[in-house]
Amino acid sequence: MNIAKERSAIDKALDDYRAKLDTISDELFTKNPEDGGWSYAEVYSHILKATLGSSIALERCTHSNCEPTKKGLTLLGCYMMLMGSFPPVRVKMSEALAAKMPAEKISKEDARNLIVKCRKRIDDTAPLIKDSSPNFRSKHPRLGMLTAGQWFKFIRIHLYHHLKQLGRIENKFPAM
Repeated sequence: MNIAKERSAIDKALDDYRAKLDTISDELFTKNPEDGGWSYAEVYSHILKATLGSSIALERCTHSNCEPTKKGLTLLGCYMMLMGSFPPVRVKMSEALAAKMPAEKISKEDARNLIVKCRKRIDDTAPLIKDSSPNFRSKHPRLGMLTAGQWFKFIRIHLYHHLKQLGRIENKFPAM
């Protein structure tokens, strides 16, 4: 894994999230599409909080602050790490994970602040990855036991996955 390349992609994704915020009206930001899908606010809440949580797991791995294990990735985890993306089918969040980390209707200002926090966490944790031991892994609910580098890659994959979701939401609302 090329840490600098992943870092650059994460920075670009966060730039895209920030730029998109300025194009969405305050009213539309919290409005759910008629089909019952997430609002923009809920996507921002989910992706930014998940990024912060993933960065904590990544940091625990870099500081060897988790149990050493030889356990690895699940089949879905192997696919995502190999392909660098989610599978081409819709993957729904489990009810247990949704309950643990509910998507909330946050304000655009909250979203801006969370983007700043995510950037800070990425700034702080990215330099730690190269010296981390692959023996220290932290469990992802669906992907299995991830190393620090795999958590970093997951952050990038997850950010890009939800950028696509923002595009789908945009298509559900008439041009405003």
